[in-house]
Order: sequence, then C-alpha cells, then structure tokens
Amino acid sequence: MSISKKWLILSSSIIIVLMLFSFYDDKTNVIAIIHRANQTIGTDGDNKVRTSLPVKTNFAFKAGEVLSYRVHYGFVDAGVAIIEVKPDMEEIGGRKVYHVVGNGYSKGAFDFFFKVRDRYESYIDKDALLPWLFIRRVDEGGYKFSQNYFFNHYKKEVKTEDNQVYSIPDEVHDMISAFYAARNIDFSNAKPGDVFTVMSFVDKELWPLKMKYLGKDVIKTDIGKFKCLKFCPIVQRGRIFKKEEDLLVWITDDKNHIPLRAQAKILVGSIKMDITDIKNAANPLSKVE
Repeated sequence: MSISKKWLILSSSIIIVLMLFSFYDDKTNVIAIIHRANQTIGTDGDNKVRTSLPVKTNFAFKAGEVLSYRVHYGFVDAGVAIIEVKPDMEEIGGRKVYHVVGNGYSKGAFDFFFKVRDRYESYIDKDALLPWLFIRRVDEGGYKFSQNYFFNHYKKEVKTEDNQVYSIPDEVHDMISAFYAARNIDFSNAKPGDVFTVMSFVDKELWPLKMKYLGKDVIKTDIGKFKCLKFCPIVQRGRIFKKEEDLLVWITDDKNHIPLRAQAKILVGSIKMDITDIKNAANPLSKVE
C-alpha cells in the first residue's frame, strides 16, 4: 500500500487535512495549471453530449468556511492544519467551482525531527460537487513531490501532469473533494453498522474510501461540547493499524458534518486531531450548552 493510501485511510475522507499541506505560492505556475485544466475539460458541445453531470445539493458547507485543527503524535503537539473554502467562486471549463485549500505544518519538537510543509488544493464543481483540478505539493521530512490531476467527468477520465490518461467511472473524487463529498452524505437514517463509500482517485488508482457508522456520541473539545456521529473508517490491518477499529472519527450531528476529532492507534504510536476553530459554518452547530 502506498504512503498516499495510508494517509487517505487515516484521513477517512474527513481527516485528510491532518498533516498534509505546504506553502506553495507560485501564482504564475497556478495560472498555467488552471489554463491547462480549461484546455483538458473544454467547453465544446461534444464534451457535454458524452456524459451529463449530476446535480447535487450542497447542504454541508459554503464559500468562506475555515476549519482549524491541532495534531498530536502521542503526547507531542505535532502540528497545525487549516482547510479553507475560499470566499470567492472561480471558474474552470465554463463551470463555477469552489476553490478549497489546505495548509498545515509541523511545529515544536516534531518540526525539528520531521518537518512537514504540504499543501493540497481542489477545484470542486459548485453544482455537481466533483473535482476538476487537484494540486498536491508534499514536503515531509525532506521528501518532496508534486501532483496535478486534471479531471474530465464528461469523458470519464483523469489526466496527470505527465500526460498519462486514466479511465474513471462516474462521480470519482480527489483526496480533498472526497472530504466534502463525505460531509454531504445524508446520515439521517443511518443505523450502526451501515457502511458509506466515496470513490477516489489516488496515486493513479481508484480507491474506495469506506466508513462504518457506529452511532451517536457527545464529546468535549477546545471550543465546546458537541453532539456527534461516530465513524470507523474501514482500514487494512497489519500495515499501519493492528485492527480494523483502530481509527475513529467524530463529526458534528448537524447538517455541517464537520469533523471534530480523529484518533488512531497505529503500529508505531498514536495520532489525534482536534478542532480548534470553526468559521462561517453553513448551518447551526450541534453544540451542547
């Protein structure tokens, strides 16, 4: 299993913001990448005849939302992560898109031993809630790499930065858009044991991200006490986890479905993520007074 899939599992489509995100500000390069995305998608009628896009109702988030987290590795305060839906809508291939940016970094003693500066971006269709462009910049402990994925959902394909083309089925997500797709799942009739799946394209492969619903809970965070829905992402035992339920995720029991906490027991210790701030939520929060 690749490093990326390990992180995607650990993130459960929801915690992908944890220790991922660098500071990448080459505006000229970004403009060039967006231009290529427009060329890949196209706006001609031929594309639109091939496949019509779904129309999804986004009830979970809005432009301007900002979520902040702190990350602990064992007892060490390891890092900070922020994921933001930029306040202004953009356009790719003639479609309005949300521009989502995740930035984060290691800190303190952890930063000294294992410096993390990564950044992930996704341009998500406003109406179909599918990605058109995914940008990834990784710098973890001196290990660096970049990825650009250009999605064309009309043609059901993804093109990489080195012009490799991969076929995909309907409604496939990148590592960031999967997070927002999961938040827009209707859990109102969910029963303990139900499994929900979001199909993603990760490291040039299709990857089904599965989450098992465990029930309701109440947890206390730095910003208050919340009613939550509790999930166990289905993971592969023996790689980084000892058993299937070594990763747990809590999201708000409201229409926002904001991840508040994730904790994982892994073969070399434990990781915990906690919310520290929520700005511009789309709906009232399930906060307990």
